[in-house]
Amino acid sequence: MNDIFDRLSKSKFRSSFHLNKAMKDYVNEKGMETVKSHAYDFINKRLKPKGILNDGKQTPMKGHPVFIAQHACACCCRGCLYKWHYIDKDKELTDNEVDYIVDILMKYIDKEMNN
Repeated sequence: MNDIFDRLSKSKFRSSFHLNKAMKDYVNEKGMETVKSHAYDFINKRLKPKGILNDGKQTPMKGHPVFIAQHACACCCRGCLYKWHYIDKDKELTDNEVDYIVDILMKYIDKEMNN
């Protein structure tokens, strides 16, 4: 998993995303477990299905720490998942793939909370 963070850090676009104070406050208020629950909900609804109609546009650029993490970690759409994580975009995600994505997102959020 460290390899993906190393590769992402070399992308000017991906490394430009950071949690602002309001998002950090939200994480502190809700707690990491609640934010993780939100991450599972977003990934299961917006990325897991095969053939997403609005793929490439399903993840907002603001509004929730998980959305920022998705863009920073290239887990925002099936195209980015394929390009950066080599996850086939022409199938439904497995539970293991969903777990992998959420783990990456939570690791990113944890790192941002400590910066």
